[in-house]
Amino acid sequence: MAEQHGYAGKILQVDLSTGVISHLPTSAYSDRFLGGRGMAAKLYWDSVGPEVQAFDPENRLILVTGPLAGFRGLAGSRWQVCGKTPATTPQHFSYCNLGGSWGVELKFAGYDGMVISGKADNPVYILIQDDSVEIRDASHLWGQGAIQARNSLKTELGQSARVLTIGPAGENRVVFANLLADEDSSGSSGLGAVCGSKNLKAVVVRASQRKELQPFDPEGLKEIVKDLRCWVKVDVPWQPWSTKTFSGAEVKRRLCWGCINGCMRGRYTPQEGQPGKFMCESSNFYRMALGRDYERPTNELNYRANKWCDDYGMDTFVIQAVVSWLIRCHKAGVLDDSNTGLPLSKMGSEEFIETLVRKTAQREGFGDILANGLDQAAEYIGKEGRELLEGQISRAGEAMWYEPRLYITTSLFYAMEPRRSMHLLHEIAEPIGMWLLCGIMKQGFYSTDFIRSMGKRFHGSELAFDFSTYEGKALSAKRVQDRQYVKESLILCDVVWPLSEIEESEDHLGDPALESKILKAVTGKPVDEEGLQRLGERIWNLQRAVLVRESHKGRESDTLPDFFFTNPLLYAPENPRCTMPGKDGEVISRKGEVVDRQKFEEMKEEYYQIRGWDVAAGLQTRDKLQELELGDIAADLEQRGLLL
Repeated sequence: MAEQHGYAGKILQVDLSTGVISHLPTSAYSDRFLGGRGMAAKLYWDSVGPEVQAFDPENRLILVTGPLAGFRGLAGSRWQVCGKTPATTPQHFSYCNLGGSWGVELKFAGYDGMVISGKADNPVYILIQDDSVEIRDASHLWGQGAIQARNSLKTELGQSARVLTIGPAGENRVVFANLLADEDSSGSSGLGAVCGSKNLKAVVVRASQRKELQPFDPEGLKEIVKDLRCWVKVDVPWQPWSTKTFSGAEVKRRLCWGCINGCMRGRYTPQEGQPGKFMCESSNFYRMALGRDYERPTNELNYRANKWCDDYGMDTFVIQAVVSWLIRCHKAGVLDDSNTGLPLSKMGSEEFIETLVRKTAQREGFGDILANGLDQAAEYIGKEGRELLEGQISRAGEAMWYEPRLYITTSLFYAMEPRRSMHLLHEIAEPIGMWLLCGIMKQGFYSTDFIRSMGKRFHGSELAFDFSTYEGKALSAKRVQDRQYVKESLILCDVVWPLSEIEESEDHLGDPALESKILKAVTGKPVDEEGLQRLGERIWNLQRAVLVRESHKGRESDTLPDFFFTNPLLYAPENPRCTMPGKDGEVISRKGEVVDRQKFEEMKEEYYQIRGWDVAAGLQTRDKLQELELGDIAADLEQRGLLL
């Protein structure tokens, strides 16, 4: 087999029902879909029919890296887990993105990804040691927390082993159960429950050699990495993430494998207990859920709440939404201590959050109702429960951030994605956060003129960052999706990429062709900026086809909860005054705004036109899919009557 620069060359397949272990050639998927999300979506398309349910043995857990994993200085060693999630109604394909070192260890062991199918008769874990792959008994680990099980396996197999595991929530099929790997890297979207449904406690990887792979153009890649180390800054005073502190807590910086210069990912040492990851939403989900009506929890309590979720194996984004909903139900007199068995009267305390997490993970009492997801819990309560939930969660039950009434463009992402997609949301919201901070601190280059220029270069129009109008948002959404789906396939870190700003450059704008230059240096693939966007368009269309095959109805399904069309925006946690850039750089406020239903539909029509889809139905066309080299996908959809 000819050498494929950037790839290990094999995809591992493990059938837990039969014990059969086999391989697929990476080249059968990487040529059209790069790696990561693209490769996973095609593997899923080929092996998981629309009739398969999340907990069926026929569902797959697909673990994938990208062609940039194993190369230092690119922040390109992230990895993904994909499969059909139990967290949505109806169930459909979903994904999560993890950092740390597990993914690159899999690549060093000789695999670009792995596909796990079937169901073991008893609890097991998979041990991968280069060419040796074993399915081992995990009865002694079943019932242990994810952190505890990880430590147990490292004690048993050596500290160099990299461990991906689940906690009791995954074992008990809590629909928002997490996966947890080394460096406390966590994967959400309910795929921990899929792992538990297969009686799979853990996947352990130990490579005999951890050497870097050989790129196609070593000198060219070396120059790019050198530039990146100069361009990508940490500890810049006006950045919202400082690697020395986070939320007032002292944090020691800890880098994922192959990072450039690090980010806010930190390792926090509590007064009692073991140190662990402390960053972003997971470090503050309890405080954010409580809002402004309760005493601010200490960093110690925030940290312990985070670690309880990690160890029991649950998504903090969902638990944040659960706590917020319970608060509203308690204030409305719908739920109390007696009818839930939860200490709702002690909201904000350590006792409350520990009890909530434990009972939900163990499916005890009212925790069993919450374990089926907030939609099901609201249905159980009835009309009042549903009303108190309106507009608060994404399709997968996660707390909503960067919401449509404020950012406009994000309405398309929430309408079309299987879950809240932070990689898409960040590309719209983070420049606004930097613009706000620059205006407050009166330093830095994130002026209104700068983000307008960024919009023109990266989003196709200056209107991308004019939030007084719906114009320019359809094009911006399409450009962001295509770029981000390449990023999710390479796989590059969301904190750094796209590198839309470079402080040292004359205009401070980044180079949108940079990812294509890196891909060419690593793999030799002769692709430019336009070609890379085309790859992203193909991958995005593949995922859209997957969802359509699984009951997404195009235009009919591309919508938002009615709440956003009827209830005026009063507050956004990341932007309390709802301050945004408007026409010609004017500073405006979107407080009091709703999503305009007519303009939203017009924006969708424009989006479908830009995509080359059927405008009336919001479905793909045969010609467009064939143009994107997806003729096999088109043939399947056409046979099912899902293509125009």
